[in-house]
Formats: sequence, structure tokens, C-alpha cells
Amino acid sequence: MLTEQSAYTNRWRWVSPTAKGIFTCSGLVAACAATSPRASLLVITLLMATAIFGAGIPITHYLRVGAPAMLFLGASCLSLLVTLNFGSGGSPLTLQSNPDELSRIVHICGRSCACLAALLLLTLTTPLSDIISLLRRCRVPDTLLDLMTLCYRTLFVLSAAIHETLTAQSARLGHSTVTQSLRSLGGLVANLTIQVWQRSQALHIAALARNNDGALRFLEYPFARSARHITLASGAGITLILLAVLIP
Repeated sequence: MLTEQSAYTNRWRWVSPTAKGIFTCSGLVAACAATSPRASLLVITLLMATAIFGAGIPITHYLRVGAPAMLFLGASCLSLLVTLNFGSGGSPLTLQSNPDELSRIVHICGRSCACLAALLLLTLTTPLSDIISLLRRCRVPDTLLDLMTLCYRTLFVLSAAIHETLTAQSARLGHSTVTQSLRSLGGLVANLTIQVWQRSQALHIAALARNNDGALRFLEYPFARSARHITLASGAGITLILLAVLIP
């Protein structure tokens, strides 16, 4: 996955997760505090530049990870711009645009993009194990963190299972024709359904074997110069918030 690849290979891999979390929260605050589309655009630009030029995230990885969220955001903004007019008295169904709401929609879209840029900065520079450790120090409930860990692990297990199944089907010419491809797709879905059921049962048995006692723990890496990183992140975050508030 591109997210994990970037999280483990960027230049900020060994920067304190606390510092990155502080700067991310500052970016979210700056995005919500932006008073104009120009301020939102500045916040987006600074956060993207920090991730690409500061942490060394390849721009192709950055855009590919953010593309699904941007498509969803575009569809949401389009739904705000265009409304359905059901009419009355047998009138046909029509689409009606709201040009008067364009400025407000642009402002909302800018804020949402800024929030997305802040979250991408954290996820593309910090492995999930470090994020979970940071959330644990923030007193997030252990049950929620355990669910995050299990879902995270399950994603990789299912990804490996899909890759192995597709390789086996391709070796047997399972995708040589459209009919064969549809049949192979059905077999893939059925196989994954059975595997998910079996693995969930195995996880349940493993949890019962340890009496569900205690949360799932990870070894935490020591991060050098954490105090310096936290100070720099705090200063940069405050500056970002001030820029978002002061720029008209």
C-alpha cells in the first residue's frame, strides 16, 4: 500500500509522532479557522509543501492517496451546487443550480481540502503503530484502538489473499475471456468470504484463549530529540493558525 510505503520510507520516519500530531491538529484548526478561500488555499499549499518537500513524500504517491477523497469531495460539492426540482402539478423533474451559493461552496470545499491535507501529512509520514501509541497516550479507549489494529491487520491479510488468488487464476487462464473473468470474479468473492469468516473465528478463539485480558500492545521506538521536534511543531502550528486567521 502506498500509505504504508510512504510512512516507512519518508524523511520524517524518526520524528516524534507527538510533534507530527501537534502539527496535524494545528493544520485542522487552521483549516476550520480560515476566513476565506484564499486563506484555505494558503493552508493547503503550506501543508502540501511540508509533506512533499519537508518529509520527502513523492508527489505521485501523495496525489494517488488523496485522489479518492478528492473525488468524494467533488461529488459532495456538486450536490451542494445543484439541486433536484421535483416540480408540482405534473411538472417534470429538473436540475436547478444555485449560483448564489457558489462562494459558500468554494469556502467549504477549501476548508475540507485543507483538513484532508493535514490528515494526509500525518498518515503519509507516520506508521499506524506509532499513531496508535500516540492515541493511547491521549487516553483513547483501548477497545477502539484494538479494533483499529485488527482492521489494519485484516487489510493486509485480505490484500495478500486477493493477490494470491488472482495469480492462481491467471496461471490457469481464468481471465482469458469475459466469461472466464466473471466466473473467476465470483470464485474470488466466494473464497474471500470464506477466508474472512474463518479468520474472524480464529481471532475470536485467540481472544478467548487470553481471556480478553488487556489491550493489544506494540513496542514503541525511542525518538531522539523529541523535545526539539515538539517545540518546532508547536511554533509552526501556531504560525499556520495565525496565517489562516489573519489573511482576508
